[in-house]
Amino acid sequence: MAAAAGDGSVKPLQCAMKLANGAIELDTGNRPREAYTEYLRSIHYISQVLLEEVEATKEAGETVTSDTSKMLKLAEQCLERAQSTAAKLGKTCLRPAMPVAAPVPSPASRHRRVYSDEGGKLSPFLPPEIFQKLQVVESQSSKKELTPLEEASLQNQKLKAAYEARMARLDPSQAMQKTSLTLSLQRQMMENLVIAKAREDTLQRKMEERRLRLQEAANKRFCSQVALTPEEREQRAVYAAILEYEQDHDWPKLWKAKLKRSPGDLSLVTSLVSHLLSVPDHPISQLLKKLQCAVYRALYPIVSKGAAPGCCSLPPDADGLLAPGSRRLRPSQSLYCMPSPLEPSPAPKPPDGPCASPPRPGSPAGPPSPQLLGKDSSFEDLEQFLRPEPQTPGVRKEPVLEQLKGTVQDIHDAIDRLLSLTLLAFEGLNTAASKDRCLACIEEPFFSPLWPLLLAIYRNVHRLREAALSRSMELYRNAPPAAIGVPTRLLPQDPEAAGAGPYPYCAAAQELGLLVLESCPQKKLECIVRALRVICACAEDYYRAREAALQPGIAAIGADDLLPILSFVALKSGLPQLVSECAALEEFIHERYLIGEEGYCLTSLQSALSYVELLPRRALGK
Repeated sequence: MAAAAGDGSVKPLQCAMKLANGAIELDTGNRPREAYTEYLRSIHYISQVLLEEVEATKEAGETVTSDTSKMLKLAEQCLERAQSTAAKLGKTCLRPAMPVAAPVPSPASRHRRVYSDEGGKLSPFLPPEIFQKLQVVESQSSKKELTPLEEASLQNQKLKAAYEARMARLDPSQAMQKTSLTLSLQRQMMENLVIAKAREDTLQRKMEERRLRLQEAANKRFCSQVALTPEEREQRAVYAAILEYEQDHDWPKLWKAKLKRSPGDLSLVTSLVSHLLSVPDHPISQLLKKLQCAVYRALYPIVSKGAAPGCCSLPPDADGLLAPGSRRLRPSQSLYCMPSPLEPSPAPKPPDGPCASPPRPGSPAGPPSPQLLGKDSSFEDLEQFLRPEPQTPGVRKEPVLEQLKGTVQDIHDAIDRLLSLTLLAFEGLNTAASKDRCLACIEEPFFSPLWPLLLAIYRNVHRLREAALSRSMELYRNAPPAAIGVPTRLLPQDPEAAGAGPYPYCAAAQELGLLVLESCPQKKLECIVRALRVICACAEDYYRAREAALQPGIAAIGADDLLPILSFVALKSGLPQLVSECAALEEFIHERYLIGEEGYCLTSLQSALSYVELLPRRALGK
């Protein structure tokens, strides 16, 4: 740990991942006691780094960074692995004294279980009703202005309290004064109510006049020769609510003035949209919550219907996460970390070619592979969902795909509506660069609560491909890069040299491993782009170390060299869920990225995953 922490050129997140990787290697090597110690050391290192970060940023008042949240998630998963290992050590000690037929209490669940409404089936996700209530609570404003009648009621309560106090101080002989005080109290209370009623009527009349005026402005903005669709009518109503909101708040005017002064400042765009979506009572923020709830209601039945008891369960450590270069990491309680599907039986399957393009979400899947029986699972809820549904021979049934296609279109429409309303509210954002930045800022809060459900459905659709990829990752776990086809000239000359890492291109595998920690498609795509850039940088360093000089204008790595290197990196990542992640990214990233560097990197990773998935099983023997 000291060596990892002492390397100033390595980020703390990378050091923490290396420590977790070492602990997992011990765990998979059937050394639970040493693994338990290393998990605790990883957690201790992460705690030290975060404490130092808090002390360093205390004066500046900085917010929590993205690396901080990722390190917290890594510590959470290391803690779960430590709990699992400790339980394993405890079972080893208690097993001889445990009666075979005695009822064993179920261990405490490491993730929250929520009962759905479908006959008490277990589902790992919140029911839509609870999800919507949580969204509404977040959207409610903490401040509420009193109406004139409410203010008058409070004043009358104070007058009555003062009247009772004065009456208590008067003698019984002062009957005239008591009568005078009573009449005075009644007169004042009636006057307060009459004045408040008049004020409220005037206020309501002015609010109605303003509403009609703003509605007319919205009608002019949405004027059309044909009848408006329900979506356009809703947009018009939201735009009228935006105009009404701007009449009562000053911060939108201040942001518009800033945009007018600095029209090309993209950081200003990011700050504006982030602030806009963080204000719970703004109409666009409320529309965001409403659209999220609608998508959640559409996704939840698809996920929850798979929670019925099935035939068998997945292996307990079927998931690989966070520790590139490791075999697997136990599933986390985080909903972003879904368990991998079960590996099929290792029957040889001759590939059609060295590299096949991955099927799209709508492509038909092959028959379900045999399952392994008799293994305990700590993530029963999600495993039951990921089990393949039994199908009658000769009958093709793909309801999940059809529902998924409709929901994908709904998500695109929802994001387009949010973007168009944001551009209407702040006309200074209506430029190409600002629009792209605005879209990226909208996607992150929109996808954050929805991505776990989307990924669960995509993993169910692509479970057979993930199983084949997981089997290849297991078979080729210790294979040298040359077995995957990586040229010798693009490998380190001295693998044991300082700073070379446990295996070639280790830094690229670590970058690729960060993908599963994100919940925004664009940020996931950025992880893939960074991984390929690290591959190119490492290849150039390895080549320069072997060759005397690299000719100017000639790259060390070509397109033909990228596929085997990226395949090796994908193998070392230990993440079979990359198949589903890439399939989801292909659906949700903006079309502009598909024709640029990002689209090339995504296509390259998909090709590498297909290549790894179809690796011949006899190549290792040769």
